[in-house]
Amino acid sequence: MESTRTQLLIIGAGPGGYVCAIRAGQLGIKTIIVEAEKPGGTCLNVGCIPSKAVIHAADEFYKMVSAGQGASDSMGISTGTTTIDFGKTIGWKNGIVDRLNSGVSGLLAKANVQVLQGVAKFRDGKTVIVDGREGEVQVHCENVVIATGSEPVDIPGMPFSDHVMSSTGALTLTEVPKSLAVIGGGYIGLELGTAFAKLGSQVTIVESEDRVLSQYDEQLSTPVVKRLKHLGITLLTQTRASGYEADDAMLSLIGSDNATSDIQADRVLVTVGRRARLSGWGLEELSLTTENGFLSINENCQTSMLGVYAIGDVTGEPMLAHRAMAQGDMVARLLAGQSQSWDRQCIPAVCFTDPEIVTAGMSPDDARLAGEAFDVTNFPFMANGRAMTLEREDGFIRVVTQKHTNVILGIQAVGAGVSELSAAFSLAIEMGACAEDLAATVHAHPTMSEGLQEACLMATGYGLHL
Repeated sequence: MESTRTQLLIIGAGPGGYVCAIRAGQLGIKTIIVEAEKPGGTCLNVGCIPSKAVIHAADEFYKMVSAGQGASDSMGISTGTTTIDFGKTIGWKNGIVDRLNSGVSGLLAKANVQVLQGVAKFRDGKTVIVDGREGEVQVHCENVVIATGSEPVDIPGMPFSDHVMSSTGALTLTEVPKSLAVIGGGYIGLELGTAFAKLGSQVTIVESEDRVLSQYDEQLSTPVVKRLKHLGITLLTQTRASGYEADDAMLSLIGSDNATSDIQADRVLVTVGRRARLSGWGLEELSLTTENGFLSINENCQTSMLGVYAIGDVTGEPMLAHRAMAQGDMVARLLAGQSQSWDRQCIPAVCFTDPEIVTAGMSPDDARLAGEAFDVTNFPFMANGRAMTLEREDGFIRVVTQKHTNVILGIQAVGAGVSELSAAFSLAIEMGACAEDLAATVHAHPTMSEGLQEACLMATGYGLHL
């Protein structure tokens, strides 16, 4: 068996892992990264990037179909029959993924990171066996970073198959299903459910709780629910799936009153959550503390074993690629001897539904639970000129400020394209800005971002356009 030594070994080349490797290499740390699949992890290969490509394609198709049905008559736009070759769409999506895969590989090589393709398994806290195409390699390391990510959760009695899919399966379809049942009304289910509805599927969302997007307060989710209904999506809340018959394409349901029913579903998309990938890499050989199914870490991403770190989804919520990236960068800097600590004030989260939802910092509910004295101001996009020209006046920007000081505790928004405002929201909170700071900042006109300035003007008691 071939044997090698390194200062840093990283298991998993997802967003957290590859960022950690690149930064470590740049800082002069001898680094090896192990990945069984293509670099980029879930996010790049079967998650964030491909799903946003499909969402964009669905948006473009829906606009053209709507124009053909007279929806854009007021602007003088009309089209003929619109069709989609979904297999070609998926090919286009795959091309984007391939380009980004190559980009990550190139960046790793530029940082002098050695990439081992294969499955890693711990022998002990300093030794890992990598089983690759060319045999086994034993790696001895001074420090190790576990970045194994997460995997979709299935439903008992309904294992993943050709007809019962996770989001990964949905993003590899080459034909748009006539009917699609989405089990789980969280952000993944609604993002993909909305996309397939725009592509022509008859979509039904099945949610066990009393409303969809329950991780958001109802004020934020209401514009999304209204849009779902406009798109013809059926929402079944307080309902759970009990079985699926592929031969008949029928999904069995149980309601809150235990009444049973069946709905037509050529495909079933299960999006009930994700769990840490804790098996297959030798967790049993280590003495790592876990909590609620995730690896426990401190503020420096250190696990319960000296020299063993963990980053990203395997460490729990929030399961966001940008959180993993920030953690990976921090760990690399720590190992290079730099003084680092996790002092982020907020991690923005985006739900790419239609309209989109952005949250950064404290919501009103968060502030209430924290015992903060706070004020809330909202500026609706129906009073925003740019939103009018885009024919997307649904939604608003909401600012949560500390009473008496006007320090911004949180910013939330729901609206078309508001994901691009997430950086401005986070920047304001990280820099400790007050509402007066943003109110006095000149915002370009006409833009959706003016809604942020207007909300802050209202927070100071001097609103202009409402």
